[in-house]
Amino acid sequence: MKTLELLPPNDTMYQALVDRDSTFEGIFFVGVRTTGIFCRPTCSAKKPARQNVEFFPSPNEALLGGYRPCLRCQPMDPVRRAPELIERLRAEVEKAPDGRLTDKELAALSIDPSTARRQFKRHYGMTFQAYHRARRLGRALREVKSGSRVDEARDGSWFESQSGFRDAFEKIFGETPTAAKEQGGLFAERIETPLGSMLAIADDVGLRLVEFVDRRALERELSILRTRLRTNIVPGEHRHLTATRKQLADYFAGKNLEFTVPLAPVGSPFQLRDWKLLQTIPLGETRSYSWMAEQLGDKEMRRAVGRANGENMLCIIIPCHRVIRADGTLCGYGGGLWRKKWLLEHERKWTGKASREE
Repeated sequence: MKTLELLPPNDTMYQALVDRDSTFEGIFFVGVRTTGIFCRPTCSAKKPARQNVEFFPSPNEALLGGYRPCLRCQPMDPVRRAPELIERLRAEVEKAPDGRLTDKELAALSIDPSTARRQFKRHYGMTFQAYHRARRLGRALREVKSGSRVDEARDGSWFESQSGFRDAFEKIFGETPTAAKEQGGLFAERIETPLGSMLAIADDVGLRLVEFVDRRALERELSILRTRLRTNIVPGEHRHLTATRKQLADYFAGKNLEFTVPLAPVGSPFQLRDWKLLQTIPLGETRSYSWMAEQLGDKEMRRAVGRANGENMLCIIIPCHRVIRADGTLCGYGGGLWRKKWLLEHERKWTGKASREE
């Protein structure tokens, strides 16, 4: 089980970076905005100015922040150097980070796909596909966060061409950036939290999506929103996003665990009923899948309930993390069981409640 370790103060981390303090190895990773590269705190490269860096608790978070690994300090690698095959795979990703490397393409490079998957997973603890997806999504989210114009996409970034940026953006968000800005209906903002980066999407009706950016289903969920609402996603500010950012900050700080931002989930009639029931589970308490099925009219619908919970796009705010097995064990959380455990413990800590299952 992964545990959450909050980062040290930014000034402390920056000083550790300047000093190349080895005691901070593994504690944080630093992204350099001017180069699009992330490093270890002990990297021997010239130190960037304070305003040009941001800090991450893990290499995966840095990838999802839109950064690529430094070739000098190898922040993706553990103490041992990566095998030649792993380095070659990463090099192939950087040739086309906005695309996908299929098994057929790997075979054409004389790389056995099954061997590649096995070695990558063993070395990094994440699949090759997950690494490539993080690079692809991180690039697009970085541009969403900055709101760059198309003709500015190359400046200070690692996109090889403007068309490359447009293609990457369109694959994730469904419209070219120019079209998105002209026709925008859904507004997107990246929000940093102690549990990792999240993407929030809203329109005038309400909040449509809040998800951890490393969730595997995120790209599919963006496609669902575009298709069902017949609109596109544009980087920008919106009053519901501002409210979401503040309320999430209050939630994680323990100041206020209740959410009041208007919600506008997109789903089937059964999903909407399921998500409405989730919102009735009190803070600091849990319910079972069986309880939910019975409340929805059929105690045999446990699997349907599980699927509907898994398709909830409003993570934390519609609290699917409060549903557990009847025996009290955790299961089925798209953001990862370690996050589910943390959220439940966080809510019990601030409400003073012990677990309650029905």
